[in-house]
Amino acid sequence: MNKNFRQSRILEIIQRKSIHTQEELADELRALEIQATQVTLSRDIKELGLVKTPEGYRAMTVVAPKAPGFATVASEFVTDIRLAQNLLVLKTAPGNANSVAVAFDREGWPGVVGTIAGDDTILIITPDNEAARAMGERVRELLT
Repeated sequence: MNKNFRQSRILEIIQRKSIHTQEELADELRALEIQATQVTLSRDIKELGLVKTPEGYRAMTVVAPKAPGFATVASEFVTDIRLAQNLLVLKTAPGNANSVAVAFDREGWPGVVGTIAGDDTILIITPDNEAARAMGERVRELLT
């Protein structure tokens, strides 16, 4: 089990449940078949910047600079939309797929299993054909 995977699970746990002690956190991780010592959990908590509140551990909110939204970058760089069963493929101008994919991911649209970006292609994976079709329509609406 690598550190990034464990720390991602920790963040998921504290978002869905109030965790007040490292022992409670260790129990939740064990339920996911992830073993972690108290020393490891202390280090993870520090590295993740978690703070203890009356509601339990919480991640500190970091205010990031406002990045352009998906609609803005898509209208500028997306050149084609293709549907392939449960996959939506967005073609972009060369060198722009990553920026468009980051903006898309930030939107947090439901029904997205994951995205992969290359140089000029973004693959959006949805759970089924209907979700891909709906996602394609939504993206097309933003481009018109």
